[in-house]
Amino acid sequence: MVSARSLNPLHALLLGIVEGLTEYLPVSSTGHLLLVSHWLGIPKDQADSFSIVIQAGAILAVVVHYRALLATHLRGVLGREARSLRLLFALVIACVPTIGTALVFRKAIKAKLFGNTPVAIGLLVGGIVMIVVDRWRARGAAAPPADTEPVRTGATSHAEMDVEKVTLRQAGVVGLTQIAALWPGTSRSLSAIVGGQLAGLSTRAAADFAFLLGLPVLGGACLYEGYKERAVLAECGALSLGIGLLVSFLVAWGVIAVFLRYLRRGSLVPFGLYRIVLAIGVLASGYLAG
Repeated sequence: MVSARSLNPLHALLLGIVEGLTEYLPVSSTGHLLLVSHWLGIPKDQADSFSIVIQAGAILAVVVHYRALLATHLRGVLGREARSLRLLFALVIACVPTIGTALVFRKAIKAKLFGNTPVAIGLLVGGIVMIVVDRWRARGAAAPPADTEPVRTGATSHAEMDVEKVTLRQAGVVGLTQIAALWPGTSRSLSAIVGGQLAGLSTRAAADFAFLLGLPVLGGACLYEGYKERAVLAECGALSLGIGLLVSFLVAWGVIAVFLRYLRRGSLVPFGLYRIVLAIGVLASGYLAG
């Protein structure tokens, strides 16, 4: 592990890459950031706060990727269109359980779960759950996906139509499963996608909804953490924060597009296997070091 007195621009660059690569893949960005920060020797208070605030770059990537969809539904909400209001209410319902739980247990979560062993446990359990749910759906045991309509032509894409179909019940299921993502290593993307799958959404529709749900959930976390830990973040320096945010935005923007294309045909099993292998490696390294 490299010794370091404070987070520096090189650390910020590396963490920005890690955040961008992992935020929207079901592998846990917070878990990866905490592990990498530990290996780099970054002070824990800086690493914990930076790992949350740097997510703002990935949030901007979602805004840019879904800009047409967001603009359409913003106009729809202002015009009180039914489909836009339904999507808005679905997002609100899905984010309330996580935000409420995070506000109540924030200090306990940071004190007890922001460590290598809890992260490894989250990676391991999440990987197993991902594989089990994916195989279960592959056998046809889950409810039929909600994206069976033929693709319509025009300005609205098939993916956009899928996410517009999310019901309030499905949003509630996603919201409850996403509480698990407060355990670092579990993954917000994993929790939301698996929750959507269990509620009957296709994997692609669940991913779209998970990415949009990241706007209020991650946005709220970034603003709250940024304000509460502003003194700690000031120690990181404006340059490091700027580098981390810019790099995470650029990398996340590319990852979103590639991952959504992959989900048209691909399985989540490889991500589950990766999580399990990484968890075993982290646990083994901690055991050997101890």
